[in-house]
Amino acid sequence: MASAAEQLAANFNFGSISKAKELRSRIFFTLGALIVARLGSYIPMPGIDPAALALQMQQTGGGMLDIFNTLSGGAVGRMAVFALGIMPYISASIIIQLMTTVFPELEALKKEGEAGRKIINQYTRYFTVALAMIQAYGIALGLEHLGGQSHIVIHPGFFFRIGAVITLTGGTMLLMWIGEQITSRGVGNGISLIIFSGIVARFPTLLGQTLEQARTGATNPLLIIFFAVFTAALVGFIVFMERAQRRLFVTYPKRQVGNKVYGGDSSHLPLKLNVSGVIPPIFASSILLLPTTVASFNAQNLPEWLQLVVTYLSRGQPLYLFLYAALILFFAFFYTSIVFNPEETAENLKKYGGVFPGIRPGKKSAQFIDYTLTRITVIGALYLAFVCLIPEFMFYKYNLSFSLGGTSILIVVSVTMDTVAQIQSHLVAQQYEGLLKKSKLRGARR
Repeated sequence: MASAAEQLAANFNFGSISKAKELRSRIFFTLGALIVARLGSYIPMPGIDPAALALQMQQTGGGMLDIFNTLSGGAVGRMAVFALGIMPYISASIIIQLMTTVFPELEALKKEGEAGRKIINQYTRYFTVALAMIQAYGIALGLEHLGGQSHIVIHPGFFFRIGAVITLTGGTMLLMWIGEQITSRGVGNGISLIIFSGIVARFPTLLGQTLEQARTGATNPLLIIFFAVFTAALVGFIVFMERAQRRLFVTYPKRQVGNKVYGGDSSHLPLKLNVSGVIPPIFASSILLLPTTVASFNAQNLPEWLQLVVTYLSRGQPLYLFLYAALILFFAFFYTSIVFNPEETAENLKKYGGVFPGIRPGKKSAQFIDYTLTRITVIGALYLAFVCLIPEFMFYKYNLSFSLGGTSILIVVSVTMDTVAQIQSHLVAQQYEGLLKKSKLRGARR
């Protein structure tokens, strides 16, 4: 039997896409929405001196600002209207997910289906506005105190702060709306595609810097070729691990209703190897780089011991790599425990008559799922740590400009796989519709 990847490659072609009118319109809508999102990252926020901002970004490079700048497609470096990006929405979504495990009211809404999901989404939007306003006000205060003699803010004060809050919060909400429109009317997950487009938009600049290093002799061309092969191998490894699953065999006993017999089938409960996705690396790097980023704003006035700590926590240092790996492992288990509930899954299986062979339904099944999930999460967490640490170590050891990092590569590969899979599902649906139309025409002729 052909694998899922082989079936995807066999059915995915541009000829079939050209015949699917609805899919074609969805793709064009997605591309148009992403272009609008990219244009917003080039519109500067009012009241900012671009030259002073560029100088300050060079001095504070390599910290948390670099991560946010990568995820926003360079909008932070330009302090554009989309400088906050979609991160407040992602943070709000994660916090709401945490709250559903704490507050019974939210947990009850989660179980209500589509109606409850709409209410939770509305709460997430309100919380996104609050987070964006707080972050925007913090950015405005920070910009007023940055730059030394060359002030980044042309006219600091109350009106600049209010304008910054309105501009940045409005930009985040517009990005959130664009992402929701892509999800409902386009192809793929809109929020993920916005982050994906921001990362991919920096490819030409980073590639140009790398080739310039090779031309000037700052970097050995053979080293660049080696990194290109290494990156391709890493992408293949990520694809393999993201598709990896642990399938739990489930059987459904036969039951008789009247003269008919139902059930007697078997299926699988798939458990992804990496349930937490790219959230652990993003959280780990943000927390770890926060002290060094804040310290870089006032590096000259820091005590000697604090400067030493900042040096040891800088990217590429052994202490940074160790803590980075530890935080990735912690958040992988923590976030998996939030997004996957073994007791709820076991209860749903029991409701529909599904059982694991040799295991009692209910509590025993939940324990079996939890035990299996814990074991595969260990492998998934180690995989995330490996993918994120190896590029960090190699790129900073050899001082190569094309240093996207494991988190960016993970996001690009995961979003690409998800989008292509959704395109494939649309193509399969179109094929079924075509077969149904042909069968109806044959029936009408007869």
